Amino acid sequence: MLAKKAKPESSNRIRKAFIYVRVSSAQQVSNLSLQSQEIACREYCRKNEMEVIGLFREEGESAKTADRTQLNRMLLDCKQQKPDYVIIYAVDRFARRNSDHAQLQLMLETMGVKLRSVTQNIDESATGRFVGTLLSAVAELDNAHRKERSVIGMKARLARGGWTFKAPLGYLNGKSATGEKTLLPDPERAAFIRQAFELYASGLYTKKQVLEIVTKCGLRTKAGKKVSLQTFVQLLRRPTYIGRLVVESWEVSESATFPPLVTDEIFAQVQALLSGKRLSITPRQRNNPDFPLRNFVRCGYCDRPLTASWSKGRNQTYPYYRCPNRHCDSRQSKNLKPMNIRREQLEMHFLEFLKQLQPKPAYRKLFAEVVLDLWKDRQVHAAAQYKAAQQKISALRERQGQLEEALIFRRVIGEATYREYADKLKEEMMIAEIEGQAAQLEDFDIEAALTFANFVMLNAATMWSESNLEQKQRLQHVLFPRGVTFADGVYRTEQTSLIFFELEREGTQKEGLVALTGIEPVF
Repeated sequence: MLAKKAKPESSNRIRKAFIYVRVSSAQQVSNLSLQSQEIACREYCRKNEMEVIGLFREEGESAKTADRTQLNRMLLDCKQQKPDYVIIYAVDRFARRNSDHAQLQLMLETMGVKLRSVTQNIDESATGRFVGTLLSAVAELDNAHRKERSVIGMKARLARGGWTFKAPLGYLNGKSATGEKTLLPDPERAAFIRQAFELYASGLYTKKQVLEIVTKCGLRTKAGKKVSLQTFVQLLRRPTYIGRLVVESWEVSESATFPPLVTDEIFAQVQALLSGKRLSITPRQRNNPDFPLRNFVRCGYCDRPLTASWSKGRNQTYPYYRCPNRHCDSRQSKNLKPMNIRREQLEMHFLEFLKQLQPKPAYRKLFAEVVLDLWKDRQVHAAAQYKAAQQKISALRERQGQLEEALIFRRVIGEATYREYADKLKEEMMIAEIEGQAAQLEDFDIEAALTFANFVMLNAATMWSESNLEQKQRLQHVLFPRGVTFADGVYRTEQTSLIFFELEREGTQKEGLVALTGIEPVF
């Protein structure tokens, strides 16, 4: 029912009006909804002798918030052009929250502008204000009910393994053979996502380096832009790529019906790297190729990483490594020389230190035997761990079935109790699955690995001196996981690479006489 005709004011001045119309979806933009609202508003203005001096069309923006492009523009124009009225088709086209309606009406009244609806009787009287408040409250309630129904439907779709949100990068929104909303691999981007996970899982690249690689290969957003580092890191954490539907706020964790882009094993390795539970041998960032040992070698007096730079002499510049700690013992003691050493001296000592890691030829065969024994033991241990994890998962699934039976069939527990124990079971099952994946060993050629390890042991110094910056730093990290210290011309380390440590320890057990002296790093 149309609102009653407004009473003409006593003044002969022509009253001016803005018309504001809005639809909330692109589908409504394409049909006659906006046009119908505009026609009704113009007819209202004609009957009430108002001159339309502005039309504001909000196309496909929600009324749940007051942050709308055309609405903000209209409010700004109200201050400048001072219309007498703002004409809307209905209150729910203006605002769908009671608080927003009250705030907007107050803003208009402050500027001397009155709000009128074509289909509802609202004005500045006590009754008119009450009607406006009631109508906006009804609109808010209707919107809340729609949201609840939408969420229920989305949860049900997720429980069936379907998809209900915007597709993440690497997937496209689509439908399954049964017509259910789901995800389909994006033929343009899926391969890049898979490549990104595999590169980062190797532990050889930083997140930034992986992003640079896949970007050069052609990875772009659906809008054709480059992927930001922040978005890329979030992407690496999404279980969607292994076919898991996880929405923590809804307490949903289900297996999906759409195909995964990444294996569970690769995903687990990536999560371990992101959380710091797995060692990465990526080179340091912001490096200077002139100083490969910078931030790797630590001061032997204060344990601070050495910095490095070029120092200007009388006729030329000289490369130096130095301790940045002003309170270092080497600076405080008169008997010690401050840690400030020429690059060629520090690196020459480092090469000599690497040469000391070389085992004598007589122990190389023993090394291969020890490593093979250790690998076999590790395989047996890993198989036992994997079997235990699978047994744990089976037991948890059985408990989950018993819990569902207690709720659905026997009805001996309530929904709240079921949810509490179900959440605990899901958490335990996820931990067990991660343990099982971690226990699985990668299938690789152990003989080839031994050949390469022998080569490294015999040629560590040569390899380091002939490598580029990135290769040098990776080799440093592999040979000395905890870094090295330097003082008084001597390098020391808390721990050498596992292969040297295991050779010395296991070799002592095999010889049964004295400790092996084939490998003698300086301590």
